[in-house]
Amino acid sequence: MKAEAKQLARRAARERRDVASAALGASAPGLIARHFLRHVPLSTGSCIAGYVAMMGEADPAELIERLSAQGHVCALPRVAAMNEPLVFHRWRAGNVLLPGAHGTREPQPDAPVCRPDIVLVPLLAFDSVGRRLGYGGGYYDRTLAALREDRAGVLAVGVAFSAQEAQDLPEEQFDERLDWVVTEKGAQAFGSASSRGQA
Repeated sequence: MKAEAKQLARRAARERRDVASAALGASAPGLIARHFLRHVPLSTGSCIAGYVAMMGEADPAELIERLSAQGHVCALPRVAAMNEPLVFHRWRAGNVLLPGAHGTREPQPDAPVCRPDIVLVPLLAFDSVGRRLGYGGGYYDRTLAALREDRAGVLAVGVAFSAQEAQDLPEEQFDERLDWVVTEKGAQAFGSASSRGQA
């Protein structure tokens, strides 16, 4: 039943996302970057893993550019093996991207690997307690589980439009929750991260 509920939720969430993406146009990336930099805790020289937006997703490109300019190490994900955790490779503006699985664009496999302190996570929907509705492939759930098992303190930050917030999203045992979500309207922390502030 949860799988069916997720499929219904995905359909509705995709429609909300696409409407928000069309309405906000080019204004959202700058607003998202500003709210992230104002609220999400960063250590000097942190490695932040982003993603290349596709299909109307909230775009973290401007945020990644600003983080890189501030001296942080930025990375992008690569599907090294199907149904396995993502591998993150260092990336700077101008580096070549290759076609990846599921229509994505990925860094070259010989680029240096980065173990991220913060993972920017694409999503279809999020709710008030940090549940995330993804696309069904499970890549980010597997990746976050592996990162969190290996090292405490890794933050998962959802990047979204505010219209993507939903109520009581279905959740399964393997689903990994977000620590933060950042939208064009602000930033919100969840769980233990909320003790470090939200806006």
